[in-house]
Amino acid sequence: MDQLDQGQAKRVLEALLFVFSQPLALKRLMEVLPELEAVKVRQLLQELNGEYAVARRAFQIQEVAGGYQYATDPELAPWIRRALQSPRPDSVTAATMETLAIIAYRQPVTKAEIEAIRGVDVTASLDTLIERRFARVVGRKESPGRPFLYGTTTEFLRHFGLKSIEALPPMATTTVKEPHVASEPPVASPAH
Repeated sequence: MDQLDQGQAKRVLEALLFVFSQPLALKRLMEVLPELEAVKVRQLLQELNGEYAVARRAFQIQEVAGGYQYATDPELAPWIRRALQSPRPDSVTAATMETLAIIAYRQPVTKAEIEAIRGVDVTASLDTLIERRFARVVGRKESPGRPFLYGTTTEFLRHFGLKSIEALPPMATTTVKEPHVASEPPVASPAH
């Protein structure tokens, strides 16, 4: 491949990000463009974002889930939301979102641990999350029965626009209440 000038390199980056629906890792971009160093690739991506901002384009390049991909400008969210308002059979319930939140903040976590927190069976929620590729089995717990351990996926990060799991907002501890266990008064032992 001939030496790329800066303009051609930007066009190649745009084409790659346009074609792939999943975030492209910096390492993968550098494999396709071996003549560019990581610093240069990042610089070109920033320049492209600057050009998009000046031109008030409807999209930008976003770093998510360990890679780069196109995302719509957040200012356009009201119109996009309006277009997507029709009922969607693939939307997830509040119960499923609660299960996902537990997995995200407590991972790796077993089904029994999720159920202890939620207080209900989570089989259907787990099935939905696995089907949507938001959660997956990440191993087995070293305990009797060796239950599955669940964790989040790259699709979860991409869908929620997170660079990594560490980018989750801090969990408000006041919203998580420990169950109150009433203690019984001590029983007096009979006198001999």
